Amino acid sequence: MNPIDAFRLDSAMRELPLPDVDEPDHRSPLRYLTWVARRQVRPLTGGMLLGVVWMVSQALMPAVIGQAIDDGVMDKDASALVAWSGVLLLLGIMQAVSGIMRHRFAVFNWLAAAYRTVQVVNRQVTRLGGTLLKRLTTGEVVSVGVADVSHIGGAMDILARGSGAVVSIVVVAVILLATSPPLGLIVVVGVPVILALAAPLLRPFHRRQHRQRELAGELNTRATDIVAGLRVLRGIGGEQVFGTRYREESQRVRGAGVEVARAESMLAGAEVLLPGLLIALVTWIGAGFAVKGTITPGELVAFYGYAVFLIQPMRTIGEAADRITKAHVAAGRVVRILAMRPELANAGTRVPPAGAELIDVESGLVVRPGLFTAVAAADPAEARALADRLGRYAEGPVTYGGIPLAEIADVRRRVLVAVNEDTLFSGPFRDALLSPSSDEADLGPALYAACAEDLVDTVGLDAHVAEAGREFSGGQQQRLRLARALLADPDVLVLVEPTSAVDAHTEARIAERLGKARYGPRTGDAATAGTDRATVVCTSSPLVLDQADHVAYVRGGVVVAEGTHRELLRNRPDYAAAVTRGQDR
Repeated sequence: MNPIDAFRLDSAMRELPLPDVDEPDHRSPLRYLTWVARRQVRPLTGGMLLGVVWMVSQALMPAVIGQAIDDGVMDKDASALVAWSGVLLLLGIMQAVSGIMRHRFAVFNWLAAAYRTVQVVNRQVTRLGGTLLKRLTTGEVVSVGVADVSHIGGAMDILARGSGAVVSIVVVAVILLATSPPLGLIVVVGVPVILALAAPLLRPFHRRQHRQRELAGELNTRATDIVAGLRVLRGIGGEQVFGTRYREESQRVRGAGVEVARAESMLAGAEVLLPGLLIALVTWIGAGFAVKGTITPGELVAFYGYAVFLIQPMRTIGEAADRITKAHVAAGRVVRILAMRPELANAGTRVPPAGAELIDVESGLVVRPGLFTAVAAADPAEARALADRLGRYAEGPVTYGGIPLAEIADVRRRVLVAVNEDTLFSGPFRDALLSPSSDEADLGPALYAACAEDLVDTVGLDAHVAEAGREFSGGQQQRLRLARALLADPDVLVLVEPTSAVDAHTEARIAERLGKARYGPRTGDAATAGTDRATVVCTSSPLVLDQADHVAYVRGGVVVAEGTHRELLRNRPDYAAAVTRGQDR
């Protein structure tokens, strides 16, 4: 590398974080790591070249020492001893300079990869907005931002030393083969054998590390929830209960960490033991050759030096395998975030006719106006995916009055999907529940339908709601979210498990009142209730299902049975098995 290129590279190394980052390749973890490497190919190449010089200069030292012994000591030639000593000094200087520069490049490569990952993840998080927390827990997001970026940087860091290790092993093998073919073959064959023996230890290490990271993410989520609701926990005396749960989960994380440490210690021990056995074998055979006169004393010393030296590059290769494995796992989590797509934009212009049916073609679900429709799914994730399609939070063949949902104007106003991850905004209680289009006269009926009157009576409509409504319990927040959704009064209201956090008594009252809140008292056939509004509840609660006018049972993403709750209980054993899980809450 010439001085001008070195100066340019040194200047580039000062520009962190990067001013702009292009779109990453997130088709797979390996492709993402390759994309990161390609974006910093110059410093990576420089670091790898310096790593090769640093390691090879060390690899040549035993040969120089051996020659100094043979030519200078054994032959009693002072000038030869001085000359070889000078060569050894030059190699030492080369090793020192290249080692310093290699470390500098390695640190830059680590920082560049970490910063680049932070930037692309932050940009994606900004794009996703509220979509992110619907797909990932807070703990998972924290793990990506703290641990995963470090592991990806570590993979770029190890490339410099890893390249030097590989080249130095090849150089040593060539020297040994040229000096003594039997000893050279031992090294050439022994190194791959050692790596093959150590490889099985990586699998349990990888598996235990993945498990420990999952538990740590769950623990981070638990800690976030406890901190957010600390005031409520203290108010209801639940601080001790949740503290105990946190300790239990913390102990599971600790246990998983111990398992990771056990696997890592076995791997580290193998990295010392296996090369040590190779050293002992090379030294023992080399000593026999020296006694027989096959090799000179200087060559014997060189062989011993090579055997000791080989520990370092072989351990570096083991470390590289470990870091790259960690980086691959970390890149998988990053790719998962990068592959997410934000909620679809509302750009339609067409208006559906009054009393139109909302149809999800993929599942076969037909949402009819004037009916309280319930969706029970064998897999709750299928119901959530269906709700996302109905609200156009995910692409899907959905029509509203025969018009593709993508072409409908004001979809968010016409079709409202309410989920338990929705946030209560801070501010006056009244503003937290009422939207600009809501009528305050409807507040009482909505609170009554959601069984939330007691909350308003306790604090008052002018009370201040803290951030995310953290002064309320989970069940209280759920009831307030339901009241807010009812006050919005959309043409189609889609509720996802709206009673999962309340007690059975409250759930029964909500189930009885929900249909009346949307359609008024049912005095005749539900199909002739005289309303254009439709209501869909995705639930597995028998109490809610029993109050629904129509129940659609979804299995494998398709509606496989329809009718009332009691009809399906009699005729579909698989339906009965799916919905009775709701009684175990």
